[in-house]
Amino acid sequence: MSEPCVYVVDDDAAVRDALQRLLESAGHGVRAFESAAQCLQFLRAAEGPARDEIACLVLDLAMPGQDGLQLQQRLLERAPELPVVFLTGRGDIAATVQAMKRGATDFLTKPVEDEVLLAAVDAALAEAGRRNEQRLRTATIAERLATLTARERQVLDRVLEGRLNKQIAGDLGTTEKTVKFHRGNAMRKMGVRSVAELARRMVEAGAADAAPGTKAR
Repeated sequence: MSEPCVYVVDDDAAVRDALQRLLESAGHGVRAFESAAQCLQFLRAAEGPARDEIACLVLDLAMPGQDGLQLQQRLLERAPELPVVFLTGRGDIAATVQAMKRGATDFLTKPVEDEVLLAAVDAALAEAGRRNEQRLRTATIAERLATLTARERQVLDRVLEGRLNKQIAGDLGTTEKTVKFHRGNAMRKMGVRSVAELARRMVEAGAADAAPGTKAR
C-alpha cells in the first residue's frame, strides 16, 4: 500500500504553496495543480489514482476555466473513489448543497484554520481508505464469481434466494446430488463456509444484484 496523498487544486499560487507546506508538515504526500485541466491530465495519464493509493482532493471552488464543481463532476466519472474537500472564498449555499450531494466530504470557507483543514483532510483520507477497501472487496467477489461455471452460478443464485437443494434440482431439471456437488464447488471457489457468510460478503461488496446465472454448459 502506497503512502496517502493529497491532491491540491487551486489557481492561486500563494494559496497552493501554503496548502502544500501545511499538508507536508503534517506528514502528507502532496501533488499540487494550478487548474482543473492540469489535475485531469495527470489523472488521465495515471488512469486515476494508483490502484492501491489512498488519496483525497483539496479543491478550490472558483477557478478560471473549469471550476471546482465541474472538476468534481468529471471525477465522479473518472475517479469516484477520490473524496473531495472544497475550499471557497465565499459562502455559497447552492454550491455547498450541490457539492455535498455529489459526495464531497467537507466544504470549507477561506481563510480556514490549519487545524480545521487538517481535520477535514484526515477525515477525507479515512473515507478514501473505506472506499478503497470496498473496491477491493467488490473486485475480489467479481474475480471469484468469474471462476464459477454457468451451472455453479445458477445453483449459487438460487441458494442466495433461499431455495433448498431439492427445489434447486427441480428448477434446473437435475438431481439433488448434482446440486450438492455444484453448490460445494461454488462455495469453495467463493471462499465461504456458509450461506450467511456468502450473502454478507455479496452485500458488503455490492454484488448482491450481480447478473443471474446463464444457461448451463
